[in-house]
Parts: sequence; structure tokens; C-alpha cells
Amino acid sequence: MPDLQRLAAEIRNEADRVVVVGAGGATLAPWVFAGAFAPVAGFPRLSVLDSTEPSAVAAAVAEIDPVRTIFVVSSRSGATLETNLLFDLLFEHAARDLGEAAGRRFLVVTESGSALATAAGKRQARTVFPADARTPADFAALSHFGLLPAALAGIDVGELLGRARRMAEACRAPGSANPGLLLGAALGAEALAGRDKLTLSFGPPVTRFGSWIEALVAAATGKDAKGIVPVDGEPIGTPEVYGSDRLFAQGDTAGSEETAAGHRLATLVEHGHPLAGFVLHDALDLGAEIFRWEFAAVVAARILEVNPFDEPDLGDARDRASRILAGGAPEPSVAAAEGPAAFEGLLAAIRPGDYLAITAFLPERPPISAALEALRLAVRKSKRVATTVGFGPRFQHVAGQLHKGGGDNGVFLQLTSEPATAVPIPGRPWGFEKVFAAQADGDLEALLALGRRAARVRLAPDLERGIADLTAAVGRERSA
Repeated sequence: MPDLQRLAAEIRNEADRVVVVGAGGATLAPWVFAGAFAPVAGFPRLSVLDSTEPSAVAAAVAEIDPVRTIFVVSSRSGATLETNLLFDLLFEHAARDLGEAAGRRFLVVTESGSALATAAGKRQARTVFPADARTPADFAALSHFGLLPAALAGIDVGELLGRARRMAEACRAPGSANPGLLLGAALGAEALAGRDKLTLSFGPPVTRFGSWIEALVAAATGKDAKGIVPVDGEPIGTPEVYGSDRLFAQGDTAGSEETAAGHRLATLVEHGHPLAGFVLHDALDLGAEIFRWEFAAVVAARILEVNPFDEPDLGDARDRASRILAGGAPEPSVAAAEGPAAFEGLLAAIRPGDYLAITAFLPERPPISAALEALRLAVRKSKRVATTVGFGPRFQHVAGQLHKGGGDNGVFLQLTSEPATAVPIPGRPWGFEKVFAAQADGDLEALLALGRRAARVRLAPDLERGIADLTAAVGRERSA
């Protein structure tokens, strides 16, 4: 703590912005904190770059002033493709303005001896913070991965950890007096009873916390053909759009006004759906809730008889993408899974108790997000199944293990388009547009190799119109 506070005091005079660079568990906690805490006067603003989508990368580079930015490059293993490529690009960007002093703008969090640690040494990074090799990134929010960016942004990490410590002590209690055990037992027991779709609803300022829970629970439980399916960002509906496979979790801050979602959740409870409710005093209670959910995820995994700390199926899609980048071609199954007819077949294949996962290798813009929400709600209304939406490649680190290692109740719709922007990568024969396409091909290929019900629709340049056409097709299929 003293080291973090000293560094934060130094950097507040040197930077207006802290950009966390990485993927998955290494960046989700900082992303949650950036949304939950208002900017602290006199401290840098906190943001995250975790995408290889070319337009997002180009926009980030264009708006970043390396002279007034500190980069936190995070990867536990130091081998994450996105992290290393973004490090290459951003370091070159900084070196153009700062020359040999560019390394002073970079802080790195990784395992000792990793490829990322070696690159950081060569580039004379300001500091390399150790990551514990025993701790999976999804369980590392209260380590350097989360705490370093939070401290740099002026967040009271001492209080955040103090509340986490109090929750940790509470989780030593026996039986129902243990809040982590109680939650984990509920998650596991409800999943065994068929309510394996954990539907998350968290209000401001902790709205993003559901995404962190999604990654944690999916990674901890989604393996050995089992798993709890976290559903984040799906608006709360009326009873008639749900099957009997839901468990709801609601989190709000004390004193927050009642919302339409809250009223609808109360109605769902009246109709027999189970609800786990949480009240946070303020955003600093995230420290306690992070620990509670980590503890609960392990308990739930134990009930499902899976190992919460490994992700044995996550590497397949990554390896396939690397093969394609090295000059290999996607398997013929990928081309066979494309097209409007494939989408219609996918809709017809959805069964009660399934979930639809929309994996969007598209630019993450508000109009596109709104169009995807309309699509997911149309499918929920038509099929009464849970729906998830994830932008690539982020979703691969959030739900990739569940998609490949969980039960065969997932139906996968991949959406792609032609990138409008080419972004070269220093020292590589290809740019981010090629990386992005290879990640999409690798993910779909991995799903099809497992026999998953999966299809791809390649959208025309008018992306919102293309998604709207799919939504209309769902309506036609329902009325047929």
C-alpha cells in the first residue's frame, strides 16, 4: 500500500490519464472501477483498452497523448496476444514523442520471467509489478491488476481493501452466517435444480459489476460439460418471457431510487423465481462484494464438482487464431456455417433451457449495442431462452471457457463485418484487421469442432440495418 500511494502521488503530477492495456480478468476490475467511481480531482482519469477491433485501436491511439498518459500493461502469463500487440503499438506511439524516455510512461503487471516482463525490461518500463502465478486473473481483482490502476486514479484502495478484509473474516463463519458460502450454495444448488442461468441486474454506479461477475462465474464453473451461465446486460422482462431456468441477482446502492427493473424483479419473485439481493453502501463496497463473489464462485464450483481455478478449454480458439495468423486457412466448416440460411437454422435449433450467445466481432458503438439488444430481446420473446451479448475479442476472455467447456445448451451466433480501418502493428506482417478476423475465425472454428450449434452472419457495411434485418427474421420465424 505505501508503495502504491507513493507512486500515485508521483504520477498525479505527470499524467491526466491512466490507460489499462490488456484483456479479460487483467482489465475487468479497472473497467468496473472506472465506471463506479467519479473522477477524483487532481488525479488522472482511468480508462481501459482491451480490444483488437481496428477502429477502436485507431481511435485510442489518435486520442492518447503519451506525454500526459500512463499506461498499465497487464497480463498474468505475459503471453496474451492482445496485450502484447497493443504494447508494441502504444510503445512505438509513445517513442515517437518521447524517444528514450518512453519507457517511463509504462507500468507492467505480469509474472516474473514472462515474455511481457522481458519486453518491459528491454523497453525500460518504469516498474514491473509481480503477478502471483497461482492466482487466475479472474480471481485477481484485489491484487495489482485492480489495485494499481485504482490507486493511480485516486480511489481509496485502503478502504476498498479494508471492506474486503471484513468480508473475508465474515466468510470464515460456519453455515448460513457465512455470506460467501450462503451465496455459493445457492448458486450451486439452483444450478443442479435446473436454474443455471444467473441473470444479473446491478444499478448505478456499480452497473458494470455484472460483467466482472459474468467472467468470474463463467470461468469458475463452465467446464466438464457443466456450468452456470451468467446473463449480464439483458433487460429485466415480465414473467411470460422467462422459462424455469433462471436465478436472478440484484445489486443496488443504499438510498437509490426504485427502478422499473426493481419492480419487475419483485414481480418475478412473486411468480416463483429465486432472487439473491445485495445492497452496497457505496462503490467502495465493491471490495467486499468482489471477495464475496470469488468465495461463492469456488463454493458453487465445488458443488458442481469442477475445478474453479483452471480454464482447460480456453486456449483452443486462441491456438486456432494463431495458426490462421501464421498463414493457415480457416477450416471449411467456418464457411459452411455462414449466411442467412445458417441463421434461420440456428433459430430453429434453439430448445427450452438453452441460451443464445451473440458474439459480435463488430465495432463497439452505442447504435450497434442498441441494435444487438433489440435482437437479443426478440429471441428471448420468441424462444423464452436466456441471451448473452459479447463483443469480440473481449467475450472470449469473459465467457470463452464456458462456451467451449460448459454444457451443450449454448447456441452461438457470430456477427462479423469487413473492417473499415487498417491498423499496422510494428514488427508484424499483418495489422489489427487481420488479427481481429483471425480471432473470429478461430472462435467459430473451435465451437464447430466441438459440435456446438453455431452460425455466422457477415454483415454489410450498414451494420445497424443488418442486425435489424436479423431481428425482423426472428419475428417472422415466431409468427410462422
